[in-house]
Amino acid sequence: MEIRELRAFAAVAEEGSFSAAARRLHLSQSALSQTIQALERQLGVRLLQRHSTGVTVTDVGTTLLREARALLAQHDRMLAEVTGQGVAGPAVLRVGVPLELPADLLPRALAEVDDAFPRTRVDVSHASSAAQLRALEAGELDVALVRECPADPGYDAVLAAEEALGVLLATRNADELACAAGVQLHRLADLEWSGFSRAESPAWHDQVTATLRSHGISVPDRIQSGEHGLIAEVKLAAVSTGKAFAFAPPGWPVSLPDGVTWCALTGNPLVRRTWAIWPASARRRDLAVLVAALDLTNKGAIAER
Repeated sequence: MEIRELRAFAAVAEEGSFSAAARRLHLSQSALSQTIQALERQLGVRLLQRHSTGVTVTDVGTTLLREARALLAQHDRMLAEVTGQGVAGPAVLRVGVPLELPADLLPRALAEVDDAFPRTRVDVSHASSAAQLRALEAGELDVALVRECPADPGYDAVLAAEEALGVLLATRNADELACAAGVQLHRLADLEWSGFSRAESPAWHDQVTATLRSHGISVPDRIQSGEHGLIAEVKLAAVSTGKAFAFAPPGWPVSLPDGVTWCALTGNPLVRRTWAIWPASARRRDLAVLVAALDLTNKGAIAER
């Protein structure tokens, strides 16, 4: 048995439901259920009884829960002493995230931090890439998840996500412009890009606008100089008029209204990358666990979401 399995079992037993335990552990409910099923198979016993209103612990599960609590407490005390957190008290890890972060990226990484460093509290705040980098420089963030990787030896970085973007269109426009393989970027030239401002992420903005211009698509001046954040509602409102398009990854976790369609872009001309950035001088072990969990190369292959 692994510590993470015991912690997952204890959470479900104590919360009385998979959904509440999943929220506590920053895991998806399906991942948590698979962990418990694997633990039961490994032990050859039924630990939990599933009901329509939740779960209860079996007799053998009660025995395991008692021993697991003692083992987890010993593990946490040992880890706190070894890492120095036993003296300093609970730590806070400050993480900045952009809009439209892949849905499963951060919860999975936070679950690994919680498993290894249960005394660490993670504070997550949303901000543009530019604002996050300023906060990182000012010492107000420990890790920034941003759309560009600064060429600064004072920071370390790992690639956390790579997404081939598609396009959001009014359905009537999609019916006209899309083929079986998707939409060719140059066919959007008669529509206006509903995009983010350069102030939010200058390098990524320049990459997007250069690609658009190379396909004959002009970029409105307001997008060049504006300071607005492009939230999902703004994208959808603009697209639904039939006069604009916007970019979004496949599996975008936003419900599309009637009359709006997502289409792939043929050839994947726009790939959005998200980097985890932190000070090169940092020596925190909980931070190291977080960035290792975020590192796309640790997952074996580039994920397309």
